Amino acid sequence: MRFRNLLAAGLGAALALPALAQQPSMPMHSGTDKFAQLGTELPTPNTFRTASGAPGRDYWQQRADYNIRVTLNDDNQSITGSEDITYTNLSPDKLSYLWLQLDANIYAPNSMTALTQTAELRDRMSFGALEYIQRTGFDGSFKIDDIRLKGASGQLPYTVNYTMMRVDLPRPLAPKQAVTFTVKWHYTVNDQKKLGGRSGYEFFPEDKNYLYEIAQFYPRMAVYDDVNGWQHKQFLGTGEFTLPFGDYRVSITAPADHVVGATGTLQNAEQVLTAAQRQRLAQAKNAAKPVVIVTQDEATKAEQGRAKGTKTWTYAAKNVRDFAWCSSRKFIWDAMGLSVEGKPVLAMSYYPKEANPLWGQYSTQSVAHTIRSYSKRTVPYQYPVAISVHGSIGGMEYPMLCFNGYRPEKDGTYSAATKYGLISVVIHEVGHNFFPMIVNSDERQWTWMDEGLNTFCQYLAEQEWERGYPSRRGEPSQIVPYMSMDPKLQNPIMTNSESVLQLGNNAYAKPATALNILRETVMGRQLFDYAFKTYAQRWAYKHPTPADFFRTMEDASGVDLDWFWRGWFYGTEHTDMSIEGVSWYKVDSKNPEVENARRREELNAAPQTLSQQRNLQDIPKTLVDERPELKDFYNSYDQLAVSDTDKARYQKYVATLSPEQQETLKKGLNFYQVSLKNLGGLVMPVVVQMTYNDGSQEVVNIPAEIWRRNNAEVTKVFVTEKPVASFTLDPYLQTADTDLSNNAFPRKLAPSRFELFQQQQQATPNPMQQRNVSSQQPQQGGGSTGGGR
Repeated sequence: MRFRNLLAAGLGAALALPALAQQPSMPMHSGTDKFAQLGTELPTPNTFRTASGAPGRDYWQQRADYNIRVTLNDDNQSITGSEDITYTNLSPDKLSYLWLQLDANIYAPNSMTALTQTAELRDRMSFGALEYIQRTGFDGSFKIDDIRLKGASGQLPYTVNYTMMRVDLPRPLAPKQAVTFTVKWHYTVNDQKKLGGRSGYEFFPEDKNYLYEIAQFYPRMAVYDDVNGWQHKQFLGTGEFTLPFGDYRVSITAPADHVVGATGTLQNAEQVLTAAQRQRLAQAKNAAKPVVIVTQDEATKAEQGRAKGTKTWTYAAKNVRDFAWCSSRKFIWDAMGLSVEGKPVLAMSYYPKEANPLWGQYSTQSVAHTIRSYSKRTVPYQYPVAISVHGSIGGMEYPMLCFNGYRPEKDGTYSAATKYGLISVVIHEVGHNFFPMIVNSDERQWTWMDEGLNTFCQYLAEQEWERGYPSRRGEPSQIVPYMSMDPKLQNPIMTNSESVLQLGNNAYAKPATALNILRETVMGRQLFDYAFKTYAQRWAYKHPTPADFFRTMEDASGVDLDWFWRGWFYGTEHTDMSIEGVSWYKVDSKNPEVENARRREELNAAPQTLSQQRNLQDIPKTLVDERPELKDFYNSYDQLAVSDTDKARYQKYVATLSPEQQETLKKGLNFYQVSLKNLGGLVMPVVVQMTYNDGSQEVVNIPAEIWRRNNAEVTKVFVTEKPVASFTLDPYLQTADTDLSNNAFPRKLAPSRFELFQQQQQATPNPMQQRNVSSQQPQQGGGSTGGGR
C-alpha cells in the first residue's frame, strides 16, 4: 500500500483533511436510489393493516368449518366423499357467491397445467418422460356429484373453471351470517411415482400393497380477504394453497387392516385400535423416546393378509386451515411426548418396514426437535400432535401432518446424504406447521413467505441438532452460485409463484439467506430475533402479506430496512465489493529525532537502482575518491543528524499544542484511506478485517448506509495505532460476495480445483456397506426390532 506523511500547518488540519472529504452523490444506476423508502411498492396502510405491520382495529378474516366423510377404495385407488361446509362471513361485504378450490383438477386431461406445460424433445427419451408429456390414460380430477344447501332439496348452481369452482347462493350472504352447504364428489387417486404430485399412492409390488398419502382430497374454500377479495388464482402446480381457518371433523373409512393417521386427534381409538395399541399410545404421551404403537411385526402380518370389511377412523382438529391423512396396512407407528410451555404435544411417525432402521431412529425425534426449536423462535406450538409420514414423495406439508421421503437401501444401510436428507426434510415439513399453517400467508401468490421463512428456521434447527450439520441452505456462501448467474436466469423474490424460474433458489434459498444475513450482519441476533418473533405473534392464525412482514421487522427492531428489501427482494443484483486501493498516511510529528530516524530507515531500506548496482562494478573509483581535495563540508555532512536548534524548534512547537494534541502526536497513529467499489450493485454492509504487522486482527462492521450518498464507490479512512499488513472484505463469508478475488489488499491468489474422472462412473457403496455395518440396529422406543428387508 502507498505510504504518505500528513504535512500541515496544524495537527487538526492534518487529521481532518482526508477523513471529512465529501463524496459526490452518484447512484450506481441512473434514476435509482437504493436507499429510497419503499413507497408505491407497498400498499397504503389502513384500518385493516397498519403502517407498523400489525393487524388493524378493523382486521377481519373468514371462517370455514368442515364435517367430512370419505371412503377409500383400495381395489381401484379411488375416493368417494361428502362434506358439510359451514362458511361464516366475517367481512363487511355481502357475498352472492362462494369460490372453492378443486386442486385435483390439475389431473384433468384438459387442465390448464397440461395445456401450458412446456417440454423439449430429445434424441433419446425415457418412456416416463414421454408419458409425462402425453399425460394419457389418467383422469384424477374431481367429479362433483351434488351441491346443495344443508337440508335443502334443490341443487345449487355452480361453475367449474379449471381448478376453481364458483357456487352461486340463492340469496347474498350478509356480514356476520353463516351458510351451510353439502358437496358430494369422487375422484381417482394418482400414482405418485408416475405422475408426481403432492399426494397420491405408492404401490409396493413385493407384497402388493398400497401406501396412501392423501391431501387436496376435498373441495376447499378459497380465501376472501381485504387484500385480494377472492383469491381464486388458478392452481398450476407450483403456487400452493391459500385457505381460511376452521374446525374439522373427518371420518375416514378404509380397509379394516389399514392404519390411518390424520390431522387432529383420534376420536374413536376404542373402535379402531387394539387394547395393546391403546396402552402403548397412552405410554407414548409421557415417553422421552419414541414408543412403537403399531410394531413392525404387526405391520408385516397385516401386509400378508387382506382383511374383509372396513373401519372408520374419526379425527377432529380445531382452528386449522387444512386437513390431510394417510392409510396403509404397511404402517409402523411410533410416538413420543413433549411439552411446549406446559402444553402436551405428541410427536408421531407412520412408515413402512422399508424405511427402517432409519425412520425408527430419526423421524419422530426430528419431529420433536422441530417443534421445540420453532416454538422458541416464533409462537408456542398449540396443536396436540405433529406427524411425519413416509412415502415416495420428497416432502409436503399440512397442519399437524406431513409427507416425507428418504429410505435406506434394501440391506438397511444408508449414506450420510440419506440420513441428513431425512432429518432435514422432516424438520422442513414439520416446520411448515408454523409457516404457513399457523402464520397463514398466501402461498398461491408468495411462495417465499412460507418456504423462505421456513427454510431459514430449518437452518437454525439443523444447527441445533448437531455441531457442523451439513445444511444445504442458509449460509451466505451457498447462495453465491445462484446470485452470480446470468440475470436472465433469475427473478426477484417478489415474483408470483407460478412465474419463478428457479423455485428452489428463488423462494427457498435466497430469502433464507437474506434472513440469515439480516440476523448476523445487518441487525444482530437480539434485534432480529425479537422482531421475527413479533411478526409470528402478530400474525399467528391470521393472513399476513409481504408488507406486513417488512413493516413488522422494521417496527419491532427500529432498523430501517427498506434498502435491504429493495435489493434482496425486489431486485436481482448481487454482492460484489472490491478494495480498489489503499493509501497509508501518518501524521508528521514534527519531532526531529522521530522523523529523521524514520527517514534514515527508509533510505537504508530503499533498494539500489539497476544503474547504481552496475556503477559499483563499472566505476571502481569516482573523481572525488581519486582527488580528496575536492571534498568539503558537505561530503561529511549528515543531513538527518538532529541539532540543538532542531530540538529547540520542536519544543517550541509542542508548547503551542493542547495536552490532547500532544498525546495524539506521541501515539504515532496510522491512517489508511481505503477505496471501495460496489461492483455487483447490491448495497450491503462492509465488513473489513485488518491484519496487523504483529499478526493480530481486528474486524470492523460498517452499516450499508456507507453507500447512501454514492451507491457505486466510497472511500473510508481507518485509524489504527499499529501498522496494518493487509485488509480483507467479508472475512467470514457473511454477505454472499460473489467474487472473493478482489476482497483483499494486497491481493491474494485463491486456488481453484479441477477434477479428473473416468468416462464410466461405477456405483459406489455407501460407507456403511463398505465397512459391513450391520443393518440390524435396534429401533428407538419399545416394540419389535426394526431392520432392513
